[in-house]
Amino acid sequence: MIGLGTRLLPRRRLPDRIRLEDPAVTVALRVSTRARRFTLRLDPAGDGAVLTMPPGVALAHVEAFLQEHAGWLAHALARQPERVRISPGARVPVDGVDQLLLSGDHRGAPRLSECGLVLPAGRAPGRAVQAWLKERARARMVPAVERYAAQLGRPVAAVSLRDTRSRWGSCTSAGRISLSWRLAMAPVAVQDYVAAHEVAHLQEMNHSPRYWRCLAGLMPDYQRHRAWLRREGRHLHAYDFDSAG
Repeated sequence: MIGLGTRLLPRRRLPDRIRLEDPAVTVALRVSTRARRFTLRLDPAGDGAVLTMPPGVALAHVEAFLQEHAGWLAHALARQPERVRISPGARVPVDGVDQLLLSGDHRGAPRLSECGLVLPAGRAPGRAVQAWLKERARARMVPAVERYAAQLGRPVAAVSLRDTRSRWGSCTSAGRISLSWRLAMAPVAVQDYVAAHEVAHLQEMNHSPRYWRCLAGLMPDYQRHRAWLRREGRHLHAYDFDSAG
């Protein structure tokens, strides 16, 4: 992620996205009243990029920023992991361990075996594995949220599983926690870290020093799990569960 301070210019309607030729990439434009500068990042769930900016920025300023940072964008795109199509013969991590996808003749949900993850017959592999991972994430992470919340003595209103793009979890002031089901592919300790991270927001709705002390009280070694997610998390978005098997 990169950022650059900018001055506000007269308001002008911007397009929703800009297609660049070098590097060849589509950049989605997002205007945010909370933004104080340009922020350019790759879209973790696709091949594009997202540019967030304050209101009132001129299109010419946007184009100049993208031209100035074309080299960074090309380098970042080159480092993106290749997309993995969910089909027999591919490998998908489960709890941080790669599992070979195998064709099966059973019905229902995929089954984890000593040989790999056996796909059910008669279902699109991507959809079947996605549903299975979501339920696995729910079974692991909801109890973790409840356990950490009990340690803080804070109530949790609800826990939902989603396929979020820009963050692994969120927590509202009403105590509603949302988590990415893709975390079922990460090591169990990393799943626990995200659960603890969001629960700590039940006490501190910020990332102040008090928040990090609260998180450390729940998980003293959270930093190494946070580092894993920052280093490896983008790979979890490389798995394509929507393509037909």
